Amino acid sequence: MGYCYTRFRNLFRQNNSTKEMKIFTMKYTAMALLGLTIASCSTVPLSGRKQLALVSDDQIQEQATTAYKEFLGSPKTKVITGTSNAALVKKVGNNIAAAVNKYLTSQGMASQYNFTWEFNLIESPDVNAWCMPGGKVAVYTGILPFTANEAGLATVMGHEIAHAIARHSMEQMSNQYAMQIGAQVLGVATAGKSSIVQGLVNNAYGIGGQLAMLKYSRSNESEADKLGLIFMAMAGYNPETAVGFWERMASAKAASGQPEFLSTHPSDARRITDIQRLLPEARKYYKK
Repeated sequence: MGYCYTRFRNLFRQNNSTKEMKIFTMKYTAMALLGLTIASCSTVPLSGRKQLALVSDDQIQEQATTAYKEFLGSPKTKVITGTSNAALVKKVGNNIAAAVNKYLTSQGMASQYNFTWEFNLIESPDVNAWCMPGGKVAVYTGILPFTANEAGLATVMGHEIAHAIARHSMEQMSNQYAMQIGAQVLGVATAGKSSIVQGLVNNAYGIGGQLAMLKYSRSNESEADKLGLIFMAMAGYNPETAVGFWERMASAKAASGQPEFLSTHPSDARRITDIQRLLPEARKYYKK
């Protein structure tokens, strides 16, 4: 709870002047305490990190499912089916999902994740892949030359699934929501919480238009690297192969500019160094 209050306070200060902070302190101390009660933390599996959780993960998943369906049904989206690559995307995705579900069950956390997994290959030159809250995954054909093989694909999908399991979308939206509270009277903001959450999801995932994924912070990306390595290892993929994938991505970036997949990620050298540092831990979960 202390972490949540500190995070809420810092985000509030980002959006208010010193004078306004004094007014808030004097007049709304009781409401701040109410905010403390309303605010909650969730815990990221494996890392144990506490994160701000001001919006409902169930609400986000519901809205994300709608966005995913609209994306798949859009005339601009071509879903690839009946090919070996499409089958591979589903195979790797299901392998990782099964391993993740088994782990969450062993930790008594399965009830916290009401995921309905979907894995689709999308025809697009974009070097990209993503996983929405609730387990809605898309892999673009443009990234396949860099995955190169099944283990490379597991690297990508493990990383993206890690974002969903770590609830990074919920965390980012909670941060945005906290800033909205900081810009309004707390009681008014919380009264409209449901509509605010819907607006945040609509903005993040482009409901009603072409999908535009929420950008995660660099710390979120690094955490997804760590969890993704472990998830692919749990699913029977050698985590050491992840280094080769990120090296190929680094080469692509040097040759033709930064792909969307790397837009908010740590530097190539740092990422590869960090992954190599994390390999001993990931290997503990690896079974051929």
